Amino acid sequence: MRDADDAAWWRSLAGSGLLLVVAAIAGWLAGRPWAFVAMAALALAGWQLWSLWRVLQRLSARSHAPVGHGRGGWQRLQRLLHRGQQEARVRNRKLVALLRAYRAAADALPDAVVVVEPSHQRIVWFNQAATRLLGLVAPADIDAALGERLPGLSIAHWLASGRHAEPIADIASPMSPQLRLSLRLVPYSDELWLLVARDVSKLVRLEGMRRDFVANVSHELRTPLTVVHGYLEMLDPAELPAWAPMLAEMQRQSQRMTQLVDDLLTLSRLESQDTIADDSVAMQPMLAALRNEAHALSQGRHDIIVEDAAPLDLLGSQQQLHSAFSNLVSNAVRYTPGGGSIRIGFEAGADGGAVLWVRDSGRGIAAEHLPRLTERFYRVSTSRSRESGGTGLGLAIVKHVLQLHQADLAIESQPGSGSRFACRFPPERVQHREPGSN
Repeated sequence: MRDADDAAWWRSLAGSGLLLVVAAIAGWLAGRPWAFVAMAALALAGWQLWSLWRVLQRLSARSHAPVGHGRGGWQRLQRLLHRGQQEARVRNRKLVALLRAYRAAADALPDAVVVVEPSHQRIVWFNQAATRLLGLVAPADIDAALGERLPGLSIAHWLASGRHAEPIADIASPMSPQLRLSLRLVPYSDELWLLVARDVSKLVRLEGMRRDFVANVSHELRTPLTVVHGYLEMLDPAELPAWAPMLAEMQRQSQRMTQLVDDLLTLSRLESQDTIADDSVAMQPMLAALRNEAHALSQGRHDIIVEDAAPLDLLGSQQQLHSAFSNLVSNAVRYTPGGGSIRIGFEAGADGGAVLWVRDSGRGIAAEHLPRLTERFYRVSTSRSRESGGTGLGLAIVKHVLQLHQADLAIESQPGSGSRFACRFPPERVQHREPGSN
């Protein structure tokens, strides 16, 4: 291609030079060489301007103008421009087809997808599912503020969190209170964000049915378990020495089932609860109670240390927080071999909140198990749980109690290095301890 461009350039230059030479010879023969050369130069300049005008017309015209068959530089330029225009048209057609395919795919999605411009929370585009799930209507809602178009969701503050916005698991759709949605914000660039809304109505109904089932079954099991446990208490192993081992095992298992039913009922109550009281929870008595429980469970087999490093108290439910902290302490005692250490600490958080943590020197937990520890009935080791008498619901209860208090559970553990469970409370759940309180 470079050789063809060079050849066209030299042909144009040679043609211009030949024209001037012929004009000079004709002028010399006519006795006026400079006049003829000047006229030839003017004609050459005019032709160059006319050729430039044709190129500009080709660049500005949308129609497909014919390309000349000359071999000069201007014809070469026109052919290159024509080829560039053809390639650009092909690329544009491919891009348009690809854009249409993407939009068709987005419209086929069952989830609502809304493209949002973050600086003003302005709607750029949305698919058809957004009309069905969110009530957005095109083109009226294009370029409108998303918060104004969805006032019932109250998501303006949530959108302002940007990349730090946590997914909303369950919220009523503006189209119908029975239509439940989960919202997720995906900031895929600095200029555009994606709001994805998914219909989770069936999942919410199934979750409600599961909670009701567990609660009803657990409630119905309490009466027969109480009867069985009562009759077992009436049997004296001393009167039936041959049955003593069996009676002891039956009592142990009935107590374990009673504890399991109690934990299931507690978990069901927590899952059905949306709000909690903002009572002041004094942490000094709480830590003292946790120390006493740890000593009672340990029976002197562990070194137990309690550290109160923050003059702070918590706001929430005294009963629920004690249940969550007690679960962590009992787990630490249960899974730490004799001779180990258990530390319970309460300290200020870096964000202005507070942290209650429980650290043990037990066997530790492998990294692949950590994300699932708060699932109900999830067990790292079935044999260990059976030996310790755990129900598999303790950490699930802890997680739900902390969620009700806008807190979270951070777990750090390595095999052979023990574990650390930290309950992290936000600043709005913390208050300074009054002087002289105990």
